[in-house]
Amino acid sequence: MILSFDELPRHAGCVAMVDGAFDPLHAGHIAYFKAAAELGTPLLCNVASDLYVATKHPPLLPEAQRGAVVDAIRYIDFTHINQFDTETILSHLRPKYYVKGKDWDGRLPPQQVDICGRLGIGIVYLDTMHDSSSRLLQRFAAQTHHGAA
Repeated sequence: MILSFDELPRHAGCVAMVDGAFDPLHAGHIAYFKAAAELGTPLLCNVASDLYVATKHPPLLPEAQRGAVVDAIRYIDFTHINQFDTETILSHLRPKYYVKGKDWDGRLPPQQVDICGRLGIGIVYLDTMHDSSSRLLQRFAAQTHHGAA
């Protein structure tokens, strides 16, 4: 179910939140979603907007399509397409858990750590790192460039 920003507070304290661009979506994301769902609370996926993705690379899929694809994954109970920043969503939603990959341990922005501490949001780091969208895109670009030469 895709939720609007205004619907998020209804799920305060009873969901685990994962977030990211998911562009492209890959098997590592599925492992991340599965492990987050195993925490035992409904899982909400906060999908980055096209504006955010464009700061990293041109979006492969528009946000509405990425949201629809993520929302169809069996481990995801709720999906939200984020038009703000993560700090705003954490403060507005107030999830039970904020779930990140183990690669974020010690690198999470201090403002997010502060918000979670102040609001009693548990931060959970999962060791499910298999690949990254950035690495996949870099490999694709290298192969495309090499093939064109």
